Amino acid sequence: MTDLTSFAGLLARGGPALWLIALLSVLTLALVLWKVWRLSLVGAWAGGRAEALVSRICADEAPALPERPRTVRLRFVTDSWHVLQSGAFAPDAAREEITRLAQRALADLRGGLRPLELIATIAPLIGLLGTVLGMIEAFQALQDSGAQADAGVLAGGIWEALLTTAAGMAVAIPATIALSWFESVADTVRHDMEDHATRLAIHAHKGTGAA
Repeated sequence: MTDLTSFAGLLARGGPALWLIALLSVLTLALVLWKVWRLSLVGAWAGGRAEALVSRICADEAPALPERPRTVRLRFVTDSWHVLQSGAFAPDAAREEITRLAQRALADLRGGLRPLELIATIAPLIGLLGTVLGMIEAFQALQDSGAQADAGVLAGGIWEALLTTAAGMAVAIPATIALSWFESVADTVRHDMEDHATRLAIHAHKGTGAA
């Protein structure tokens, strides 16, 4: 109870800027947890089945393609192989269609990253704004007190003003780290898709040439 009271006291001292930063911190945590959950659902860290399927296709083993693949890589490999084997696309059109499939999958992977990027950008700015406003208020109080100015009161006003800068950075740093991590996951999936698409296209071209 005492900790909650102290925390509420800090928020009150920091003013509206600190309350807004606290709200952004909660939103950041929610976005990170939601994004981890979404990436887990689409198998962003599970590429083994897709790699095995591509290897079997390239080895002419004619594997049975999954009907409703749930992981992003496996779905991309299945859809791309259907495009290459359907005969409904010319080589250039097939390449464009596979590119479209990859872009759609990557757009889903990167969904929700824009708000996280925005939080990482504006949280320090809100903190800096709160500090500037707090410093203005502290120096106004110093001016009003005139010759009777108390250095302790001034120091207290300054550290209270600096709370918002520290809080803004404390929110922005984890948000930036999470954003960079999610981007690296999407980049890894993109590289895997490029590799799978290239190998499938080469194999399909060999099969067409042999025929």
